[in-house]
Amino acid sequence: MCNYDKYPEIKVSGFDNEVFEGYDNIVGKIKNEIFLKEKAVVVIDFYPGVYENEILKGFSSLNPVLTIKADDCAYDGDRLTEMMKDNLTDDRVFGVLTTKKLQDYFIDEKIDEARDRISNIKNGVILVYGVGAGIITLGDVFIYADLARWEIQQRYRKGMPNWKQHNYNEDIQRKYKRGFFIEWRIADKHKKTLYEKMDYLLDTNIENDPKMISGTAFREGLNQASQRPFRVVPYFDPGVWGGQWMKEVCDLDRSKQNFAWCFDCVPEENSLYLRYGNVRIEIPSINLVFYKPVELLGDKVHARFGTEFPIRFDFLDTMVTYSLSSAPK
Repeated sequence: MCNYDKYPEIKVSGFDNEVFEGYDNIVGKIKNEIFLKEKAVVVIDFYPGVYENEILKGFSSLNPVLTIKADDCAYDGDRLTEMMKDNLTDDRVFGVLTTKKLQDYFIDEKIDEARDRISNIKNGVILVYGVGAGIITLGDVFIYADLARWEIQQRYRKGMPNWKQHNYNEDIQRKYKRGFFIEWRIADKHKKTLYEKMDYLLDTNIENDPKMISGTAFREGLNQASQRPFRVVPYFDPGVWGGQWMKEVCDLDRSKQNFAWCFDCVPEENSLYLRYGNVRIEIPSINLVFYKPVELLGDKVHARFGTEFPIRFDFLDTMVTYSLSSAPK
């Protein structure tokens, strides 16, 4: 019998009434927030990889009189690649970590133009959405749409391109490299500035099944997590040298060819489950490292490593490996 917990949770107390599930409930809450306003600016900032069409459809009942896509204020895909080339390098796997900020890839004149368009509207709902939306304005209601890196990798594998790119069929390693060395770094720097400004956090990890919590509930969830032992959410992946051991020990899908990796403590890429009443919210566990680094790491470790979690823990399975031709069907 397997006793390995694949779905560890942190129960957050005191905020069960500040969680909303499904677009109808989420948009209903936002409508209540702006009900008495003649003009209301609703901002949804994206982590790169959030599905744009899903968000637009989900929030369509706001009936905005003006919609602004923040990504249109950034440079086009070719220019972004040119600006990033020194970090991307020619290597398939290895790159150079960027020191730039998300705003470095935005055009000041386009940001000013977007702000002017907002100010010229006198009545109705204005929706500002996309990667970097908070650079334009925080609006009257500010929502941050978050996404775990493991889910982003799954979306890459299904054909999702990188931010503002058309590399749908590019090598997964190159997509991942662009995310790891550049996109996730600039997005994380941007997000760090927004924790105290979030009115709501939107969990977009499961397609068409969004969950939203108030900013207060989100921040308190991180605070409570930093005061107790916890586990991040593990994930599993096959590999050319993968084996069969983890299938039994961790109760995994027996039909898969193998499992090579179990990432069990890599906060940069694992998730954290926070439970509010009957609703489970999934967030990148790195959020906790960013928001409560001293409480989590202690003064000495934080002084040396900052908000880079200094430990990675995973299982590697090489037991009873099969070649591609000899693997059981």
